[in-house]
Amino acid sequence: MGIFEKEIEVKGHLVDSSILTRIFDRIMDLKGDFTVLEFQIGKRKEDYSYARLVIRGESESHLTKILEYLFREGATSVSVDEVKCIPSPRDMVLPDDFYSTTNNPTQLFYHTEWINVGNMMMDKCIVLNPDTNKAECKTNRDVRKGDLVVTGERGIRIIPQERPREGVDIFQFMSSSSSSERPTQQIAKKVAVDLYRTKKNHGKIIVVAGPVVVHSGASDLLARLIRLGFVDGILAGNALAVHDIENALLGTSLGMHVDDGTLAVRGHRNHMSIVNEVFKAGSIKSMVQNKILKSGIMYECISNKVPFVLCGSIRDDGPIPDVITDVVEAQKEYKLLLKKANLVIMLSTMLHSIAVGNMLPASVKVIAVDINQSVVTKLLDRGTTQAIGVVTDIGSFLPIVMRNLEELGTIK
Repeated sequence: MGIFEKEIEVKGHLVDSSILTRIFDRIMDLKGDFTVLEFQIGKRKEDYSYARLVIRGESESHLTKILEYLFREGATSVSVDEVKCIPSPRDMVLPDDFYSTTNNPTQLFYHTEWINVGNMMMDKCIVLNPDTNKAECKTNRDVRKGDLVVTGERGIRIIPQERPREGVDIFQFMSSSSSSERPTQQIAKKVAVDLYRTKKNHGKIIVVAGPVVVHSGASDLLARLIRLGFVDGILAGNALAVHDIENALLGTSLGMHVDDGTLAVRGHRNHMSIVNEVFKAGSIKSMVQNKILKSGIMYECISNKVPFVLCGSIRDDGPIPDVITDVVEAQKEYKLLLKKANLVIMLSTMLHSIAVGNMLPASVKVIAVDINQSVVTKLLDRGTTQAIGVVTDIGSFLPIVMRNLEELGTIK
């Protein structure tokens, strides 16, 4: 058994972030064995800890399986081999043993140095350019014949997100999980503080929103956040735009009066009437320019030059002209708007939230708010482990956030 062994090392906030605990758990869960050769604990809060271990498996394949898990927790081999790449056989086709990415910062060992991988996203591949010594995360569709695609696990280093020792914002205040039992008032306050600090530091804030924002009566609050400069982009679908415009023009959302919850006369046709009105005008922008649309989320986006991307789905009514019906093209536009984002707030939309989560590096802060706990849990389970899940009604949550922003003195 001793033949099948490998010496590894790991460095960082190993205790605070439970990195070392996860490594030990992985080894034991996979029926492996280990010996700790060295363990140094940082004595100050900013100091890293360091551990060196020998990992043993029952066979070469067993050891390889264990190491694959450990490398994804941030461990690296003490003796580092150069990354292995295989040319793509043809456009949009990857070598069989391609490396599938996480959303954590990743490096490749190439020509005796570690190279940072750009554009990190989960469940993609890595393409190495030997002429520039640069590597980039890419989707299958972006790979071209002859591109050098990283394969296996050799020469790859993952830098996991670490939990700081002192809490100053929501991402230090709570661990990445979801619960309906958390103190909503305190979470909303932390969200307001993080919004304030992100904008103060000239950060980029993106909101992913579903039509529930309108149904719950929170559209005016989101519109106000846009008007006040706390939103740098909106990602949504056809429904958000249609129901927002319906609310702005008719005071209803899916035929229901938002202010008192009563059904409007012939209200069932209101959303289709709005779809027709947008087609008559040609676009949402034309509706604003022609003073047809004078309020709401989409109005504030147009008036304040805040970009938005509306992605279509097979269930859409219309969809309105502004909706991108080619899902591949919509995905590209989503990624463009998400570039250099610092904070992403997801408001009551499962499909768009999970889609956006798959496009984000682990360094981007994510807050997912939904009344359905399974929605935020699914987002976390799909790999967006940096997300904070808040299980509450968006119609009651956003007013608290706004009130706390006012108390911070950011809103007059």
